[in-house]
Amino acid sequence: MAPTVPPQARRGLAKLARRALVAAGPALAQPHVHHLSRRALSVNHTQAVTLGIIAVYVVVIALLWNLPYVRWVLWPFKMLVIAFHEFGHAITACCTGGRVKSISLDPHEGGVTHMQGGIQAVTLPAGYLGSSLIGALLTFCGFNIVASKIASIVLGVCFLLTLWWARKDWLTIITILLAVGLLVACWFIKHAEPLRFVVLFIGVMSSLYSVWDICDDLILRKVNSSDASVFAKRYGGSSQCWGVIWSLISLFLMICGILAGLAAFKQSFEQQEDDSKDFIPTVKFLLKI
Repeated sequence: MAPTVPPQARRGLAKLARRALVAAGPALAQPHVHHLSRRALSVNHTQAVTLGIIAVYVVVIALLWNLPYVRWVLWPFKMLVIAFHEFGHAITACCTGGRVKSISLDPHEGGVTHMQGGIQAVTLPAGYLGSSLIGALLTFCGFNIVASKIASIVLGVCFLLTLWWARKDWLTIITILLAVGLLVACWFIKHAEPLRFVVLFIGVMSSLYSVWDICDDLILRKVNSSDASVFAKRYGGSSQCWGVIWSLISLFLMICGILAGLAAFKQSFEQQEDDSKDFIPTVKFLLKI
């Protein structure tokens, strides 16, 4: 027969156990709290390099955007983010019951999406906000090689849709085909490591495009034929006010993309390259050929 423990002794042991847990609880939990806080706030070497590259991209794009003659260096990428802008109009038109007739890009005037139907309260801001959202997602993916590979595949699908809508505009077709060619070429260089920096550049450019374009059109030049001016005429307010609001949202989305990238991707360059070797490996494909 097992020995019986008197009720008073059991109560005493239970009391001692509770005291031990209360005393040891903070000591046991504290190291984990410190570990989690350090992990959440820390930025490793690879992430620091990526943040530095983003800062360089911002400065270089800002300079090239405003310098005469030199600004033409950005022209292919401007056409690309304008395509994102028009894609935002087009996809929201389709999602709100409208129909896209055509998309065209103009090197001087920008782009235009001809659509029928849809909810204009959604489709009008979707150009700037859509390109900003795409830019934030690309910036997020630019922190990691495998994520950049996935992003390039999604971009390919978006490009195919844009090509379908712009199949009669040669400038749009050439711009998108060149962008696809650049992305595909990066896949076959050093396990697609350059793809990460190309995706990151396009993401930063697309995120800041709406800010600079709105500032260029509505604040500096005060052009009254923009999405913001049309939105203001239909729903009230001033074009400058809506432009500033959309710009702030664009910056917020970009910051969210950067913070999410820092939180999600902690791998070093070497770890990212090893992961990339197992995700649609392009070097093995070349060796087979």
